[in-house]
Amino acid sequence: MSPAPPRTRRRGLPSTPARTARRLGEIRRAQLITTYGVGAMIAVENESFLVRGIDSWDISEAPVISEPRLAWQLGVSGFRMPPAPDPDKARDGVRAVRFPEMYSCPNCHQLQPFRKFNSPAGRAECSTCQENLVPSRFVIACTHGHLEDFPYWKWLHRGNRTTSGACGGQLTFRADGSTASLRAVLIGCSCGVEEVSMEGSFRRQALKDLGIRCAGRSPWLKDAPAVSCQEPPRTLQRGSSSVWFPVMYSALSIPPWSQGIAKIVAPYYEIFKHEDAASIEAYVRMQKLLRHHPEYTGNDVVAEVERRRTAEAAATEPADSTKIAKHARNYRQEIYEGEYRSLSTPHPEVAEQEQEFVCEPPTTQIGALLSSRGLAQVMLVKRLREVRALQSFRRVEEPSPADSPLREAAISLDRPSWLPAFEVSGEGVFIRLDPERLRVWEQEPGQVARAARTRENHERLLAARIGDSDKPVPPSPATPRFILLHALAHILINEWSLDGGYPAASLRERIYGEEDMAGVLVYTATSDSAGSLGGVVAQGEPDRLEASLRAALHRASWCSNDPLCMESESSGADSLNVAACHACLLLPETSCENNNILLDRAALVGTPDGRVPGFFTL
Repeated sequence: MSPAPPRTRRRGLPSTPARTARRLGEIRRAQLITTYGVGAMIAVENESFLVRGIDSWDISEAPVISEPRLAWQLGVSGFRMPPAPDPDKARDGVRAVRFPEMYSCPNCHQLQPFRKFNSPAGRAECSTCQENLVPSRFVIACTHGHLEDFPYWKWLHRGNRTTSGACGGQLTFRADGSTASLRAVLIGCSCGVEEVSMEGSFRRQALKDLGIRCAGRSPWLKDAPAVSCQEPPRTLQRGSSSVWFPVMYSALSIPPWSQGIAKIVAPYYEIFKHEDAASIEAYVRMQKLLRHHPEYTGNDVVAEVERRRTAEAAATEPADSTKIAKHARNYRQEIYEGEYRSLSTPHPEVAEQEQEFVCEPPTTQIGALLSSRGLAQVMLVKRLREVRALQSFRRVEEPSPADSPLREAAISLDRPSWLPAFEVSGEGVFIRLDPERLRVWEQEPGQVARAARTRENHERLLAARIGDSDKPVPPSPATPRFILLHALAHILINEWSLDGGYPAASLRERIYGEEDMAGVLVYTATSDSAGSLGGVVAQGEPDRLEASLRAALHRASWCSNDPLCMESESSGADSLNVAACHACLLLPETSCENNNILLDRAALVGTPDGRVPGFFTL
């Protein structure tokens, strides 16, 4: 990753060429999607940088990732992995820009833009004290994704001046060490104004009360103009998770896209997409692409290319932001329905074929003991591939289905034709519950009441996120069925992380609880071969599954925070859980696709007094 080269300055002398951008450091490709994506800040030694938009990346050598279903749903032509450049070519790869611009010296305490320190090339050092500089600890952002340096001058000179820097003094930044709170962080100025602390700067209305408005800047996008923004800015710490929330979408590679002619064409589609039928057939013959696949012909390749072209054209047609957001919100239903059908149908391994999806029933029947617990089907997913793409990001508040398109911070200046993504290979176990037993259980008055309470809290939160907009409040998925499936996935992940040898953070859930679906997929989520060692698949064999399910339900029947945990009417952030806490159900954030909300242990085992039955205690 390298910063953008500085612009040349003209002072009546011949312009000098911009110096070569220096190489900053290395991060994994997956981190450029999940942790340090576009618009996120990354610390490199004693400096801080902002990852630039994808339109500034050098993708000439970035591998193409094929996942047509997800691409069409998100309205792009395809995906690319973040570039991994040659170490000797510092200009290649992902670009970054310095942010925040304000730095301070721990010795002389000067607080000013980095360029005014006159640091030696390639170093962040005070030219006076030869001390390493410290990037500003504070930034301001709004819920529309705009980002700026904290307005230190205005905060210090509150009510005294209106124009930044009008006093002509030098700002200072120091911590007196008297306390660990913001009261000990002091801002001063050589003009003689009394020092003020940063205490109170994080209040929701603190900046608004001083007349500080959002300037509408997007420093991660090159040449992005400032826009009018009415959202009030909020003070954030530079390293806070609230500065950057990724908005990611994922899909499993399922038949027919993961096999047959579709898999053969996928690596060559970028070559074929602009060619006519004769050229495609000639290329197939010359390169002998079908030498290991005699069942296909050149005409089949042409037909598959045409099918992809048609679908791609429909997906990438001009669309307004509302249509794009609607596609993203509805992706779950459209993507998950196809996966649910594939997971419910055997797809055995075929010799001499490269398959990305292998799903088979256990070697033995699931047995009466498991069926008596309400399980209708168990499938061992011995091989799967998942593609995860970064579509946008949020600031200040975590993503919500009720978000306005204005809250989607763009990852490029213009609407992108591709999105950055990475793929993981792994294995998993798919469990489908007995629909008849489920239908009876989800009509129990006690469970209906508990789910209704959670759903009301969730819909109230969604309505608050919409605000005064005329957009309808999206329905909450908090049905008894969904809450049951979600809690089941969590107890299985906790149990299998002990029995299978995987840390809980390397396992993920996928909940199929909409409409008539009633399944859970627990799978590995690693980007290397460690995700396919068989440890999770082994847990799906009936004898082990019965033992682990029994143990998991036993653990769920009590909690070290009981009776408070079980008897609480609501818990967790925004009261979106019932009987769920860190001692019983909550998982690492990387494992839960719902941010650890919409959970209730009573859906599994019922309440101790027996008034509310659990699905597994019917």
